[in-house]
Amino acid sequence: MDNQPQASPDIFSKTKAYFAQLAMVARFISKTFKEIFLFVKPPHEFDELFKQCFKIGNKSLVLVAITGFIMGLVLTIQSRPVLAEFGATSWLPAMVSISFIREIGPVITALICAGKIGSGIGAEVGSMKVTEQIEAMEVSATNPFKFIVATRVIACSLMVPLLVLFSDACGMLGSLTGINIYGDMNMNLFFAQAIASLEFADFFPAMIKSVLFGFVIGVVGCYQGFNAGRGTESVGTAANSAVVISSMIIFFVDLIVVQLSEVYNTLSN
Repeated sequence: MDNQPQASPDIFSKTKAYFAQLAMVARFISKTFKEIFLFVKPPHEFDELFKQCFKIGNKSLVLVAITGFIMGLVLTIQSRPVLAEFGATSWLPAMVSISFIREIGPVITALICAGKIGSGIGAEVGSMKVTEQIEAMEVSATNPFKFIVATRVIACSLMVPLLVLFSDACGMLGSLTGINIYGDMNMNLFFAQAIASLEFADFFPAMIKSVLFGFVIGVVGCYQGFNAGRGTESVGTAANSAVVISSMIIFFVDLIVVQLSEVYNTLSN
């Protein structure tokens, strides 16, 4: 009698479902790239693209500005006592500018966009799936993937880097405010020191990360919405999943880009 343990059927079913999910994600991403590359071919959806750019950029502007300003203010106030012990408070503009440009601005802005934009895309596309608007587009000879997914992914990839730059500027203004709370520094002197400490190697990885963050937010939001269930409860699930998954992927992308940039700097030096 064979007494060897038998693998549970649940393991095989879960493994099969996992790889099936990976295949669906890969197919969705490949189709997204295809529609993005063919976006300039008719029928054009530039009106929808501009509409999504306006919604993503304009409606997130105030939140990004307030968050960036407060982050710059808090970072300056928290860092000043430590630098004051070494008589290095004059380094504050350079420290804040490098910190914001390289890491704080892109990551914080991307997380804000994941919460606001990603959830909005997931809920919007999910409600379109529940109300069968996507099927109606297919029947009317409209490419729903190009109209819905490509426009939102391109808009996120374009607008998130612009929001990051705006957040960086607001963070620098917050830092200037924090410095002048405890001391006195001219605006021209502050920005001269902040900009003098920056190099192209600080901007380029940050912009690459910002574009990738925007792409991740758009793709994850659209994927969760496209694969929402038929019930109204699935709309909320799609929105929540879009925020959680995109936030996790943002951290992984940030880690990979930082490591690659460090390797590049090491080899170039």
